[in-house]
Amino acid sequence: MRKELYRLIIKGGVLSPGELKNIVTCAENSGLKSISFGSRQDILFNKEIKREQLDNFNDLEWIAPNAKGTENIMCSYISADIFPNTSWLTGDRYLYILEQFRHQPLLKINIADPKQRLVPLYTGHLNFIASPHEDYWYLYIRLPQWEKTAMYPVLIYSWDIAKVSVVIEAFLQEEPENVSTVFELVNDAVDANNRNIDTPLHVPFHPFPYYEGMNRMGTDKYWLGLYWRNNKYDLDFLKSMCDLCAECKIGKIGITPWKSFIIKGIQTEFKLKWEKFLGKRGINVRHSMLELNWHLPVANKEALKLKRYLVSNFDQNDISTYGLTFGITDYTRKAYYFTSIVIEKNKQPEISVDFKIRDTYNLLYAKNFDPNTMEYLIHVQDVDKVELPGLLIELSKMYFDVLGEGQDTPNKKTEKKDTVEAEVYQCTQCLTIYDPEYGDITQNIDRQTPFNELPETYCCSLCEAHKSAFAKKVLVKELE
Repeated sequence: MRKELYRLIIKGGVLSPGELKNIVTCAENSGLKSISFGSRQDILFNKEIKREQLDNFNDLEWIAPNAKGTENIMCSYISADIFPNTSWLTGDRYLYILEQFRHQPLLKINIADPKQRLVPLYTGHLNFIASPHEDYWYLYIRLPQWEKTAMYPVLIYSWDIAKVSVVIEAFLQEEPENVSTVFELVNDAVDANNRNIDTPLHVPFHPFPYYEGMNRMGTDKYWLGLYWRNNKYDLDFLKSMCDLCAECKIGKIGITPWKSFIIKGIQTEFKLKWEKFLGKRGINVRHSMLELNWHLPVANKEALKLKRYLVSNFDQNDISTYGLTFGITDYTRKAYYFTSIVIEKNKQPEISVDFKIRDTYNLLYAKNFDPNTMEYLIHVQDVDKVELPGLLIELSKMYFDVLGEGQDTPNKKTEKKDTVEAEVYQCTQCLTIYDPEYGDITQNIDRQTPFNELPETYCCSLCEAHKSAFAKKVLVKELE
């Protein structure tokens, strides 16, 4: 069962604590107890906000259920400075680019870093993906009537992204059939500072990250990820959190496509205050990765129930899904997925006999279990719900069998190299590795420092788990 919701467009999923508090107050004045987050970093409401409250939304756009028109800009600002990133693409750069958009886009626009995995690259109609050249972006286009994604023949300058997007939207009625036509139309209409493509886009594989809890950011700050299982965020909590953000001089909050949000830049001096704030409210900030790596249709009780059933089975069988992502969807030919594994619910046949038919499902997985390949393979079709846990466990084992294979960089020779086994120590909480060969520069631990010589005060450089939380592992390394 899926309920239609009202949407508030949040450009790039980025807003200030003041804006969020204003939105929460409006929702509260309309009788709501909670709000939710959408797949494109927007905010969702299960009822209409009072008309007199709409003025408080400033330039944020309100979309009623089933209304067509405005789409949200999705961007990977939330991953900047905390996950792998292109060196020139900082959080400030995202904000400058978003400010160039003076219009509400009719097309889905993605602005993303290819080195991060938290925000999908290709789920928009216009997908701007950072290149190695500073302030230049690849553009992958998949207009509404197109079946496949195509690469634009030149790189787009950062400050031309909004301008090019407006021009392409203006040509939609002409229904351009291919990327060459789009290129010609844009070239005739706008003077853009393009750059030739000298190397094809290469998207390195990174396992899906753990994005919840209090984590170190650089040497003197932290970032906090918050996630609710039911995607219903309590308004009283959100208001108090916005006040704490203001007190701690935090200017931006980022919504993720995974129904969660991230607060970056918590200074060390305020870390304890945040931990007390969360603890007093009983907020769990260490969900299992089994919980965090799912993408579900919003407000779909059946999908949420199926997820709980499958996660429970994974937990009972002690299965690792680290790096994998799962999606649940109703069958549709035009759907574009962005998870490693997709559980696709089939449409029930139309029959005249009045009796209940059990639901069946298809299982698909991305090539190399990498959604950025944009290629999905069918694992099984028309299977019953009770068969899904075993089949998904089978797929997870396949994933670990092929993990790391086929991920060489372009033009890199694949000659066999000599290897050596080395002992490392892995944090059991967040899977960060301490390698004695390299030490830990963030805690002034010199190279070649054995694990048993680390001080008892040593903790994980990412999640700050105690030294006792590390487990010994054997790592196979290539010799130079």
